[in-house]
Amino acid sequence: MAEPSLTVYGAHWCPDCRRAKSFLGDHQIPYAWINIEEDPTAEELVIRLNEGKRIIPTIVFDDGTRLVEPSNAELADKLGLRTSINRKFWPLICIGAGPAALVASIYTTREGIDTLLLERGAPGGQATRTFSYENVPGFPDGIEGNEFADRLLAQARRFGGEVLEAVDVVSVSRNEPFLSVRTGTGDVYTSHAVLLASGSRYRTLGVPGEADFIGAGIHFCSTCDGPFYRDKAVAVIGGGNSAAEEAVHLTRFASSVTVLVRGSEFKASPAVVEKLTATPAVEVRYRTEVGSFRGRGGHLTALQLNTPAGEGAESLAVDGAFVFVGLEPNTEYLNGLDVVRDRWGFIETGHALEHADVPLARFGGRQPLMLETSVPGVFAAGDVRAGSTKQVAAAVGEGASAALVIRDFLKSV
Repeated sequence: MAEPSLTVYGAHWCPDCRRAKSFLGDHQIPYAWINIEEDPTAEELVIRLNEGKRIIPTIVFDDGTRLVEPSNAELADKLGLRTSINRKFWPLICIGAGPAALVASIYTTREGIDTLLLERGAPGGQATRTFSYENVPGFPDGIEGNEFADRLLAQARRFGGEVLEAVDVVSVSRNEPFLSVRTGTGDVYTSHAVLLASGSRYRTLGVPGEADFIGAGIHFCSTCDGPFYRDKAVAVIGGGNSAAEEAVHLTRFASSVTVLVRGSEFKASPAVVEKLTATPAVEVRYRTEVGSFRGRGGHLTALQLNTPAGEGAESLAVDGAFVFVGLEPNTEYLNGLDVVRDRWGFIETGHALEHADVPLARFGGRQPLMLETSVPGVFAAGDVRAGSTKQVAAAVGEGASAALVIRDFLKSV
């Protein structure tokens, strides 16, 4: 992680502090965190900077300037994140700027199709939150997630892809003959085609105490938050590839890592499990579920565990917990658009729509194209799509495939 360029003064119980930290994490902005309730000198500084008022979060930048209780928009402006552009019509708009969208834009812009990408977080999506990829073709020694995302972004921009960061998409609608995309900044962009590549987010457990400690002991990204747990005890919850890989990464910082697996074995690949079990600082506990999260002073201190039958419940003392129990699609902005989704909320495309009784009249009698959704001209690729493998190499392939299909579609409009 790069050296921090700003310091966040706050407290674990403060929701605005958690929001600011989440925003900085989403955009891969390094920062130092100081809890003023544990540091009297820092508390005095905050009071002095705010003319006698104890206001948090107070964020101090390396140039000496500061923001007090900033909104996400104010943070984006201060950090120089580009959130708007004057041009309002684009032949293709990609919602998201992860691997699928970035690769799609590389292909479309090289074909002369001007492409706008709208990303709520940092370009690269989930790729920026993965410490290392060992199975991406072309990198025999592996590549760190941040570097992989940076390379994709540089390549997309080289060919003219326009990327806006810190932009929430509010809605997508069809206004014949165009599609309209409205953002949280109040901008409305129109296009002939839209690629839904907004990815997914980590699922929560939904147990008591979880919502209270997200950002205050509960995390979903070891790359972002692992450095805050140097020489401390953490738990990793989950039994898939993400949980196993992130647990290994956390041993770079934490003194101990306890992995809690609900089932009797891992669902991760054998190679990942072998690496995990060979790491001395890791303890794996099977057939164990988290019943609740508990804390003190606004910060997580323990997990209440439901252990195998006959053993009862027990408490596990931890300084932090990292949750990796599956994914949920980022599709909230589609509530006003008639896009068919599966029972988990992922977007159905192409041939799968034949089983969803989608009227072909809306397609002019033709069949939906590969990766096209139930709305003509709206396509989906990557983690947000039903049936995708949720692997970065597959997202890259889907991005390229989507670009070629969209190129042919645009010839008809």
